[in-house]
Amino acid sequence: MGRSRRPLAKLPPFLIFLVVALVLAIVVRNKYVDYYKGLELPLGNLTLKTNVPDKPAPVTATVVVKPPVTLPLKVPFTTQAPFALWDPLHEEACEEASLLMVYYYRTGQKFSSPLEADTEIKKLITWESSNGYKVDLTSQELVAVANGYMKLKTGRVITDPTVEQLKAEVSAGRPVIIPAAGRELKNPNFTSPGPVYHMLVLKSFDETGFVVNDPGTRNGESYHYTFDRIMTAMHDWDPDNILNGQKAVIVFD
Repeated sequence: MGRSRRPLAKLPPFLIFLVVALVLAIVVRNKYVDYYKGLELPLGNLTLKTNVPDKPAPVTATVVVKPPVTLPLKVPFTTQAPFALWDPLHEEACEEASLLMVYYYRTGQKFSSPLEADTEIKKLITWESSNGYKVDLTSQELVAVANGYMKLKTGRVITDPTVEQLKAEVSAGRPVIIPAAGRELKNPNFTSPGPVYHMLVLKSFDETGFVVNDPGTRNGESYHYTFDRIMTAMHDWDPDNILNGQKAVIVFD
């Protein structure tokens, strides 16, 4: 007789639960391992992002704005005869007085006294005489004097200027020296009939005319001439006939 098989003893429920749980855990673990393996990348393919600073804001250049010019220009005043001594030297000193007023303005000086102004006028006339200049100076000669005596190298002569050009020069902070047929200025403060040739300094303007420093009179500071009076009287030196002298002015940049 063959040997008969004995039926397996019935497993308890708790043990069956443990076996089933273990099998499920193994299956789930293998699934997740396969999944994460599929996500792995070779290290050589990784790009590490470094900290990149924010793009700087565009730099705007600082614009330095010069303060606007205030009119009238603060051109110091002197007459051509600071002690009211109208001898031959001082009667012809309008060019020197006008140039000195502009020079003092450019260098930020003031005439401390009539003595200082008179001394500077005489020194300038002495230098001119020693360097071959005559009593009356043309616009070009006055520029040359400023260059040689005062070392001002920026003088220029503007021929046939318009009223608007003169306004523009003054508005830019540049006083203008005006050579003129003195009697055409018709200044009531001049000893009649007035100088044949004259110079003065334009420093401002208003709706009707120019404001000047006129060295030909003690009342010449901030004296007002109409536009037409200045433009009509404007004439450079001409020894034959002052009224034939060219329309010209002098400016220092």
